[in-house]
Amino acid sequence: MAHTKGRLRSGIRQWASQAHAEAVDLQRDVAKAAKAGCQRIDDAPDREMVTVQGTLKTVTLRPRGGVPALEAELYDGSGTITVLWLGRRRIAGIFPGRAIRVTGRIGVHGGVRTIYNPRYDLRY
Repeated sequence: MAHTKGRLRSGIRQWASQAHAEAVDLQRDVAKAAKAGCQRIDDAPDREMVTVQGTLKTVTLRPRGGVPALEAELYDGSGTITVLWLGRRRIAGIFPGRAIRVTGRIGVHGGVRTIYNPRYDLRY
């Protein structure tokens, strides 16, 4: 049993280390993108037009009021924001792990920061 706990701890440390390294890399990318007008998600003000970029962590079809809606969680190493395209079931190139830059107005609904129907650029 002690051997299993040791492997579990080792696995958790490795996962945490990888997550930290990913966050550092994403923050470095956002710092470079700041020259193009991008902001860190944690620093982006609500109710103003902003441009943020990062990696899509999740992409889910989540209908709202009978209308299809594609919902994604965007992470840039500083924080996350929900990106929601109303009336869409899927968008070519939008999938978990994809780097993307979005522009739109941040609203807060139910305590969740969300950008509805943003303009977007797929990053390579």
